Amino acid sequence: MAARFDIWSTLTEPLVRQNPVTLQILGICSALAVTTSLATALTMSVSLTVVLTLSAILISLIRRHIPETIRLIVQIVIVASLVIVIDQVLQAYFAGISRALSIYVGLITTNCLVLGRTEAYARHNAPFPAAVDAFGNGLGYSLILLFIGGLRELFGRGQLFGWQVLPPADAGGWFTPLGLMLLAPSAFFLLGGLVWAIRSFQPAQVEAPEHTPPADARSVE
Repeated sequence: MAARFDIWSTLTEPLVRQNPVTLQILGICSALAVTTSLATALTMSVSLTVVLTLSAILISLIRRHIPETIRLIVQIVIVASLVIVIDQVLQAYFAGISRALSIYVGLITTNCLVLGRTEAYARHNAPFPAAVDAFGNGLGYSLILLFIGGLRELFGRGQLFGWQVLPPADAGGWFTPLGLMLLAPSAFFLLGGLVWAIRSFQPAQVEAPEHTPPADARSVE
C-alpha cells in the first residue's frame, strides 16, 4: 500500500530543513549573481518557480512514455521551452529587469535544482505531488534569494525595491552605502553565513566527516 501523500510536509520541508540552496547547495550561481536587488531576486525567484512547477507537471504527465535512454534530453527540452517563454515575457513586459538579469534567466535550463527535482521526484510521482514538491522547492529557493537580495540592496544602496529606506549621508542622512555588498563576494559570504547559521540550529544538516583524524600518539601512550 502506497504511503499517504503529505501535502503540508512536502510543501514546507524545502523552506528550511530541506532547503535546496542551503542544504543541497543547488542553484547557487543565481543566488550569487542576481541578488544585487530585491527586484531582480524576486523576478528570478518567480521565473524559476514557474518553470520548475510547470516542468514537473509536464514530465510527470508523460513519465510513463519517456524512453529511459533519452529521459534527460526530454527533460531538458521541456525545461528549455518553458525558459524561452519566460524570457520572452520578461523582455516584452519587464525589459529593464530582463536586461539586469542578462543571461541568468536562460541558465535556468541548466539549473541543478530544476533538473534535480524533475529527475528525482517528478519522474516517479503523479502530477499533483510533483507540482507540490516543485512549488515547495521553488519557494525554498526564493526565500534564500529574497533574503540575500534584501540584505545586499539595503546595505549596498540603502534601498528596498528601489525605495530609499536608509537616508544617505550625501543627502543629509546618516547612512553611507557599502559598495562591497553589491559585489559578488558579498553574496558568497552572506550565503555561507546563512548556511552556517541554519546548520547551527539544525545539527542534523551537518555532514559526517569524510575522514577520521588520526589519534594523537601521546594519547595512545
